[in-house]
Amino acid sequence: MKLVAAFLKLIRWPNLFFIALTQSLFYFCVFENLLLTSEFPHSHLLFFLLVSASVVIAAAGYIINDYFDLQIDAINKPQKVVVNKIVKRRWAIMWHLLLSALGIVLSLYISYKIGNWVIAVVNIVCVLLLWFYSTTFKRKVLSGNIIIAALTSWVIIVVYFFCGANIINWQQTNIPFDVTKFFKYMVLYAGFAFIVSLIREVVKDLEDMQGDAKYDCRTMPIAWGVPASKVYTAVWLVVCIATLSIIQLYAVQLGWWPVAVYSILLIILPLILILRKLFKAKVAHDYSQLSTHMKFVILAGILSMLFFIF
Repeated sequence: MKLVAAFLKLIRWPNLFFIALTQSLFYFCVFENLLLTSEFPHSHLLFFLLVSASVVIAAAGYIINDYFDLQIDAINKPQKVVVNKIVKRRWAIMWHLLLSALGIVLSLYISYKIGNWVIAVVNIVCVLLLWFYSTTFKRKVLSGNIIIAALTSWVIIVVYFFCGANIINWQQTNIPFDVTKFFKYMVLYAGFAFIVSLIREVVKDLEDMQGDAKYDCRTMPIAWGVPASKVYTAVWLVVCIATLSIIQLYAVQLGWWPVAVYSILLIILPLILILRKLFKAKVAHDYSQLSTHMKFVILAGILSMLFFIF
């Protein structure tokens, strides 16, 4: 049981649950509720395989990240270290390779079945990016943060491509679907995922400065300094808050009061609170709390998709 618990900790099972939940809600709440008919060819089995591919690729990424960050994590988060303490390094790299291979195989099968090879190609790129992120890009200014933010937004975009192949097939058989609206929702949620992830990655860099500096990592707080990193993060927070506020104005005009109230209370106000606390943060614990608050904002954003059912 101890080994199983350690493995689940290694693959960050709560984050994997977030991925599965995000893709499931975007498919069942957004995509299927935009269909103007209930009679359409279901692809739920293929969709389950798509979610599985995303989850195992992400799990492999978390494993390889811990594999290469063993010494840094021993300083920053000694209580969370699993590799070499409970799971041996050779088993960690083996699990990474197995899960990456499984994700690629699933992606190739899905692309073959739906006739869209974008999913397979990009998922293979994701596997490579996760490897090079752990070995190289994580230790450089901005590049690692942008990669993680892009991979986070891909969680939404990949569902769009998956559904897009079905949309083309359905339109050929005259099954109605509002393609433009679906694209707008994809951009909205993928953009939200990108910005929020970018903010959280810099906050995590601020939290991990001690270990990163000892092993010559050139993350933003180390290369630019803490004040500049806080300003950078604050700018993105303001952009996110402003954009979401404008969207709520449109929601109110359309009579979507429940959505607007939900977004203001559980997304916008928490982001304002995070912005206030950002400049007061001084030690690693403060940044850890901010990172946790960002997780709640992400969860609130994901759960907002439930409103499409009503």
